[in-house]
Amino acid sequence: MRIRVAVVLLGLAGLAPPAHAQMGGGGPPAVSFVEARRQPVTESTEFIGRIEAIGRVDIRARITGFLEERLFEEGSEVEEGKLLYRIERAPYEAQLDQARANVASAEATLANARTALARARELRVTGAGTQVALDNAVAQERTGQAALLGAQAAVRVAEINLAYTEISAPLAGAIGRSTYTPGNVVSPSSEALATIVSQDPMRVAFTVPSRAAGELRARYEARGGRNAVVIRIRRADGTLYAQQGTVTFIDTQVSRDTDTLLLRANMPNPVVSGAYQGLTGARELVDGQFVTVLVEGAEPVQSIVIPRSAVAQDQQGFFVYVIDAENKAQRRNIRMGTSTADSATIESGVNEGDRVVTEGIQRIRPGQVVNPAPAGQRPGQPPAGRPG
Repeated sequence: MRIRVAVVLLGLAGLAPPAHAQMGGGGPPAVSFVEARRQPVTESTEFIGRIEAIGRVDIRARITGFLEERLFEEGSEVEEGKLLYRIERAPYEAQLDQARANVASAEATLANARTALARARELRVTGAGTQVALDNAVAQERTGQAALLGAQAAVRVAEINLAYTEISAPLAGAIGRSTYTPGNVVSPSSEALATIVSQDPMRVAFTVPSRAAGELRARYEARGGRNAVVIRIRRADGTLYAQQGTVTFIDTQVSRDTDTLLLRANMPNPVVSGAYQGLTGARELVDGQFVTVLVEGAEPVQSIVIPRSAVAQDQQGFFVYVIDAENKAQRRNIRMGTSTADSATIESGVNEGDRVVTEGIQRIRPGQVVNPAPAGQRPGQPPAGRPG
């Protein structure tokens, strides 16, 4: 019985495939690689920001009266000092005339008091007048002086109120819609008549997470800090704004609610070529619009760049496979800088000249012997320019 079992087992053993066939028999896995090289790279980090006008003024009435005239086109650009509104002048002209009449009356009263004072002094010197009469004359003269000063101040107030009947632009910029139309009564307690926002330059405000702020500081501090970066913006349609700006403000406190730091940068906002400055939409940047802010290095730096397809990620972070001198794949944990869909800048973990696997990553494991070939070349094929 035992002999029969042994014969069966031997027969089955004869049908089993060889050991190398069980392992696949294909040899080391084929992979493609590129040699890591340094090249000029413009470092860039993106954040979300909002365009803001540097100057903003709400136009308000300083007096109460009927709005007689609006002298601008809504949405247009106005120059500093341009007349915008007129308020009814007649009541304030009458107040000014009355104030001037009061000045004339006060001047006449003062002149009479001075004459009486001179007479009282003469009588007192000759002994015909009393000291009480002289004291009363002095008091009347001083009262007349005070009344004249008050009347003159009233004239000044009336002149100021009359000037307030004409409202001019305190700064150059784009003016929005008019809240009131002619015929309405406006006063200091009314809503703003309109709002003017400056146009050139504009300002982009954006917040940076505190961790990212620390990384940016470490990257650019030795190169000149804020002077080592330029600001570019990408609009909502994905197009890049042609002008670049500079950082003008870094907040001194991190927001306790969002753990972010506020930064601002001034951006030129010239008139679009072929557009008339005074028309609506003559400039590309508009107060309040959302944009993507790109914080870029002012000068390119030499960095190691590899294809983005060479980078993998797991729970430990980003890594690549590097082929050593024995054609073994070795894992390297890396720290990436600027990354796009096609390329990745490596800040640490890869050295210049390393052979980095770009294709076949999923077929290898650390320490495994591989069959490498330069990217774009079949394994075993001689390098371009060499005989087979």
